[in-house]
Amino acid sequence: MKMLIVFYLLLILTVGRCSDDLNFDMKTVGVGDYVNLTCTRQSVSEFGATLFWIRLISGNFPESLGGTFNFDYKGVTKPRRMTTKQEPGTFLLQIHGTKLSDTGLYYCIKINELSLTFLKGTFLRIKGPEPDITAVFQVPPSDPVRPGDSVTLQCSVLSDSENKTCPREHSVYWFRAGSDESHPSLIYAHGNSGDECERSPQTHSPQKCVYSFSKKVSSSDAGTYYCAVATCGEILFGNGTKLEIEAFNWQDPLLFLLCAALALSLIIIAFLIYNIKKKSGGCYNCKFL
Repeated sequence: MKMLIVFYLLLILTVGRCSDDLNFDMKTVGVGDYVNLTCTRQSVSEFGATLFWIRLISGNFPESLGGTFNFDYKGVTKPRRMTTKQEPGTFLLQIHGTKLSDTGLYYCIKINELSLTFLKGTFLRIKGPEPDITAVFQVPPSDPVRPGDSVTLQCSVLSDSENKTCPREHSVYWFRAGSDESHPSLIYAHGNSGDECERSPQTHSPQKCVYSFSKKVSSSDAGTYYCAVATCGEILFGNGTKLEIEAFNWQDPLLFLLCAALALSLIIIAFLIYNIKKKSGGCYNCKFL
């Protein structure tokens, strides 16, 4: 959506004029495919004009991919995996072996003196491989949690390792949403050591990776903790673990006895200190009688 907004802004902020009949389309291809983008070239009119292919990728500056003259010209530009060249009546952009990073807006523009015209616009979407993750689930702590306790949250990730299509290993993150329903915030990221994964000896069984996150909690740590797995350009969230921090239960007999013993000890200590000071004060007065 942001790139489309930028596209329309560029149409408004051109030098000179915009094309009245801008041709805009959308194209979806897979990773590794071969793409041809064509732009009409009129070699008779506007003999001195030049044509350019440029592209806009979200977060980057506009990038020039190659240019040519409006008249017949045999020059070829090859930036990295791309080729720009003339063919009869067209100005061609070829992309060899597309990558996910090639997703963006591609424009063919014509510059004639101080006039800039958008001739062709294409939103190119590169569809990546499907995630091999089959399930992400979390198990809540089995015991009650109180302030000062050490809690371990676990996230299990099941994947079909035999049909792995993503070139990189998945990444695992932990997010926390506070009890006040605030937006989740990132609190921890796991490294890709691979030690968390185990493979069942059974044929065609999924691979299971268990990721643990431990911390000593206080009453402010209450909330819902989410495990998120980033893979194949997508993010998959677990079901979430709601962590409730129990306050001290004053009706607990053991806790009540401990508090009573502490209070009695403080009373005895205060009484002894008072007696010691009283006796010391009496002797001091006796010396001056």
